[in-house]
Amino acid sequence: MSGAGDRLTVAPESPDTPEARALLASSEEAMNALYPAEANFMLDVAGLMVREVTFLVARRDGEAVGCGALARRGDWAEIKRLFVAPVARGLGLSKRLMAALEDAAAAQGIAVIRLETGDRQPEALGLYRTLGYSECGAFADYPPGPPSLFFEKRLL
Repeated sequence: MSGAGDRLTVAPESPDTPEARALLASSEEAMNALYPAEANFMLDVAGLMVREVTFLVARRDGEAVGCGALARRGDWAEIKRLFVAPVARGLGLSKRLMAALEDAAAAQGIAVIRLETGDRQPEALGLYRTLGYSECGAFADYPPGPPSLFFEKRLL
């Protein structure tokens, strides 16, 4: 339960820490429960540690409770691995993570952010739509069609 004294932070961190790895493992477990393996397109820790990726961790009173990544793909970027632990849901961390990822993109001169998500995540779909993301076609090497849905937002 959230209290008035909860301190929420979002900052860049390494995805190779035990806390980040635990968040990523929880994210994988959640996605594997919803979708078949061939429909999960998650960057692993090594893929998150490259120079083109900004990895953020959300903390509540010092405890890592959420994460997200921005992967630069030339003149656009992709949101990857957005996840908030069940214990911290309802605190607005997804919005804070998304805002921080968008700020990082804008600071790098990136005009467009895209993301792929699944059709069995109504909360995520609602979040992206609320934040101004519009459905678009498949991009990069993603296969088009269910269960994937594709979104983009112009920043600049």
